Order: sequence, then C-alpha cells, then structure tokens
Amino acid sequence: MTNDNSKVMVRVENLKKHFPIKKGVFGNKQVGAVKAVDGVSFDIYQGETLGLVGESGCGKSTTGRTLLQLYKPTAGKVYYHDQDLTDIKPEEMRQNRRNMQMIFQDPYASLNPRMTIGQIISEPLVVHGLGDRKERLAQTEELISKVGLNPFFKDRYPHEFSGGQRQRVGIARALALRPEFIVCDEAISALDVSIQAQVVNLLEDLQEEFDLTYLFIAHDLSMVKHISDRVAVMYLGKLVELTERQELYDNPLHPYTQALLSAVPIPDPIKEKQRNRVILTGDVPSPSHPPEGCNFNPRCPIAEDICRREDPEWRMAAPGHWVACHLVN
Repeated sequence: MTNDNSKVMVRVENLKKHFPIKKGVFGNKQVGAVKAVDGVSFDIYQGETLGLVGESGCGKSTTGRTLLQLYKPTAGKVYYHDQDLTDIKPEEMRQNRRNMQMIFQDPYASLNPRMTIGQIISEPLVVHGLGDRKERLAQTEELISKVGLNPFFKDRYPHEFSGGQRQRVGIARALALRPEFIVCDEAISALDVSIQAQVVNLLEDLQEEFDLTYLFIAHDLSMVKHISDRVAVMYLGKLVELTERQELYDNPLHPYTQALLSAVPIPDPIKEKQRNRVILTGDVPSPSHPPEGCNFNPRCPIAEDICRREDPEWRMAAPGHWVACHLVN
C-alpha cells in the first residue's frame, strides 16, 4: 500500500444524500427526508486504501454509492481527477465507469443466478465493447485465476459456490475493466472470519499488482486497521474523525471514536482487564430526525451546552488529523 499524498484521485466536498419520505394517496407529498449522508468532505489519494467505519445505518454504503453516482447526490461535489462527476453527461459517466468499480456487500445477491460466472465476469467487457469473443474468454479465464479460482469453473453457476468463492467472482468482475478505483462495500462482512482474511489478502495482492486505490467500507475495526492507510469514522451521516491508521488507533480524539476502539477485543487477557471501556448510553438517533447541534451529543459522555446548540466544524486538529468536535483543542 503505497499512497501518493501529493496526488488526490477522488475529492468529496460537502456531499449530501437525503432520501425523501413521502405520504399521501399517490405518495407525492414529501413530509421529511432521511439524511443518510449529510455533508461529508474528504480526499482519497492515488494508491491508498481509505477505510470508512461506523455503526450499521450510519451512511457508509450510501457514501460509497453516491461517490460512484449510483445514487445522485442531493448536494455537494465529487471530483475524480478534477472532473466533477455530479455535473457530467451520462455518456461521460459511462466512460468513467471503466475506471471506477464496486465490490458489493452480499455475494449471494450481487451475482445473477441465471448467468455462469464466466458470463458474469465478461459482461462488463461486452457492455463496453472491449475485445472479441476469444479475447474476452482469455481475459475471463485470467481473471478467474487471479482471484484464486480454477478457470475450469467458468461454466458453473453462482449457486455452486461458497460465499467466499462468490465474493472472489465479484472481485474478478470489478477488475474486468482494469479500473484504478474500487469501492469495497463491506466486501467481507458476509463471510466467515477464516475466509475474511483470505479475501483481504487477495485485495492487498491485487492492489499491488494493478496499482489500485480503494475505499474500504467496513464495521470491523481490526480488519480496517490491517488493510487501510488512513481511516475515516462516520456517525449518523457525518464524518467525525479522519487520520492515519496508526494515529487513529493510538490517539483517537473524538469521543465516538474512543468508544468504538474501546469495544475492539484485545487478545491479551491482562490488558483487556486493565483498559477502560467507554459504554455509550441510548440508541443512535433516527437519520430522519437528527438531534440539534452535534449528532453525537445525546450519547456523548462529555457533551456540553455548545454541543447541543451548534454543529461542530470539520477541521484539522493536528497535521493530517481531522475531527468534528467542539471539545477537542
């Protein structure tokens, strides 16, 4: 993982994605909105893996999909190599899709059960009109081998494979167009722990071989620590902290990050007993009715009056260490 901090591949500025809540006989009256992503800003450098972590429902997957324009953003900008993806024609976006791909969360739902894995992996090549039939077949077999499966499996159907093998097929499909940026949307969360390590190692090997850049979305903090160069922490549609991997684990500044990290098991029983657990009270508020001020204030153990009144600014607290908290100096 060799990230080039001088070269920003993807820049996200104040990105928002709100899903309307509609009522009425014909469902045409908007009565509110689910603020799935509510103003996030970050950069992804060429060649790096940016980990995006947070509880289920905090907006991680929506961020990844909005980044790739699978969802149209409500507001904000996404720049890919200085090209504004939110303001280009569909045909231009279609060309960009060759460079930007996604590995989906559920290997059981993301593969068409009526297609063989050979057809699934070669479909992007057909859609973009790349190569003739013989070349596509050769490339498909090469990709199947690259992800650690037997090329003779190309005529088998998804139901004949295990979850880990299906996810490898999903990775091969994402690689078919030789992209440079891949969003891994909880690509390992549906797999057994033993298989997770294999898939993460595969992703790292492929990153080195094809010079890939990843946005790695997950809620397993130990796995994110293993694969990421930098880590962004998300809570209720907003980023609360972003910094280098080791800095985040050694010196978490935001109370929510501290609570998350205190829940990660330590394999040493003596250290496990000695450390302080941060237990959060209450539940995550609804994204359709976020609290006034800081989103985290109803559950924050150190919240003050200003936290209940004002939304904290997303700012750099130390070189390369971003945080959104009134109480961090």
